[in-house]
Amino acid sequence: MSDFLQKLDVQLFLFLNSQNTPFLDNVMWFISGKFEWIPLYLVLIYWMFYKFRKKAWLFIALTILVIALSDLGSVHLFKNVFQRLRPSHNPNLLSSIHLVKNYHGGWYGFISSHAANTFGLAVFVSLLFSDKWFSVSILIWAAIISYSRIYLGVHYPLDVLGGAMWGSLMAIGVYVIFKKVQKRRLSAENWH
Repeated sequence: MSDFLQKLDVQLFLFLNSQNTPFLDNVMWFISGKFEWIPLYLVLIYWMFYKFRKKAWLFIALTILVIALSDLGSVHLFKNVFQRLRPSHNPNLLSSIHLVKNYHGGWYGFISSHAANTFGLAVFVSLLFSDKWFSVSILIWAAIISYSRIYLGVHYPLDVLGGAMWGSLMAIGVYVIFKKVQKRRLSAENWH
């Protein structure tokens, strides 16, 4: 990463992270949680069964695949390779950043697994459901969760942007492959 881009990333992080209040601390902590969104996931599963019936199991499996690829790739292809310290572990920034509940996260932050996972999920289910308002809503949800990581002081904006791009790429890739396999299967059935 160029020095200019890295400095810009740090400056943008410091600005965004400094926009905090005690109320928002609690909100962003909640938003960033892992288990708080289980009701949403259950609603998505219900909606898959409602809309796709027997195929719902396949779409649930594909959604899990997207999240697994997003998550594992964010760690093994990015964090462990680039080893960019999170802002919360950067000794040059510690006195300048706002941390919530003294949470620091793991050592490395590029790319954000939260952003990769939520954007992977959001983009994939948006492609499945093909509903404009749902897509806008779920993408805003993913963006807010991703932003919460900057707010909490554990990711730079480029970590979040990189995670969002990676997760989206995994979602689109799995969806395109699924559609091609489905098309070939239908062609093969029509051939017989």
